[in-house]
Amino acid sequence: MTWKFSVAPMMDWTDRHCRVFHRLMSRRARLYTEMLTTGAIIHGDRARLLGFDASEHPVALQLGGSDPRDLVTAAEIGEQFGYDEINLNVGCPSDRVKDGRFGACLMAEPALVAEGVAAMKRAVRIPVTLKCRIGIDDQDPEVALDTLARGVIAAGADALVVHARKAWLNGLSPKENRDIPPLDYDRVYRLKAALPDVPIIINGGITSLAEAMRHLAHVDGVMLGRAAYQEPWRLLTVDSELFGETAPHATMKDVFAEMLPYIERQLAEGTRLHSITRHFVGAFHGVPGARAFRRHLAENGVRPGADIDVLREAIARVDDRAPAAVAA
Repeated sequence: MTWKFSVAPMMDWTDRHCRVFHRLMSRRARLYTEMLTTGAIIHGDRARLLGFDASEHPVALQLGGSDPRDLVTAAEIGEQFGYDEINLNVGCPSDRVKDGRFGACLMAEPALVAEGVAAMKRAVRIPVTLKCRIGIDDQDPEVALDTLARGVIAAGADALVVHARKAWLNGLSPKENRDIPPLDYDRVYRLKAALPDVPIIINGGITSLAEAMRHLAHVDGVMLGRAAYQEPWRLLTVDSELFGETAPHATMKDVFAEMLPYIERQLAEGTRLHSITRHFVGAFHGVPGARAFRRHLAENGVRPGADIDVLREAIARVDDRAPAAVAA
């Protein structure tokens, strides 16, 4: 089990189509679903919410919730669907999360979080992990993170992903919480030093594989969020640079060539083209024709009945002679 490199769970972004796309660039990256609430999983359309393509493995299901019984039920369902890991969200700062008593507000209730982790560990055979912040509001990050971490590790958590920022639940919007609270990577390094046998993964503000490699001198893994989504070309060199293995594909055009059959299957099942191509906006970087590629998808991909030819035409606007840029 390795958490050396992963793509962060991101609401409205890391859906099943996005994850298939990312998997074609890296065999080794660990992928995560968007956060799904226990209520949605227990009472909602499970096939729609939880279904995923077999190519996505290793893929983790991220849960939002706080009731141990509901967490157990949702984790068991996730395991039955074939997920490789259950990850509990204790870091999302959105208002609807706070109102539902899950996400970052749970950093104020470390005993409840530990109870939920222990219950899930008893119920499932796959790893149970946690994603959190270094603290919330006026908490002292030294005390808050240590208390939460030691509690969930004692409860059996297999790894801890730490977004190296506080979440300010009072006074900042969810968007502001992604940028305004200052990053404190050293706090995460100190947690790793204090828990040498526990996999600690760092997240927050990391923009390149070069940065990721610097963090790996201090922690066990790095999780990229917006940099991986908005500039997916960075994933093309993850396997070679971080794992010493040959990448699945050398260029973004190669990635798209392999993705076309998946897209055709999805369109045949009624998926709209834009639901998939919206994840491709940043695919080409520093390549002649990248702007024409984006414009063609933006203008034509959203039209009713848009088919695979729209994507083929967009790709054709990118210069064949220029390979997709690699991560800097």
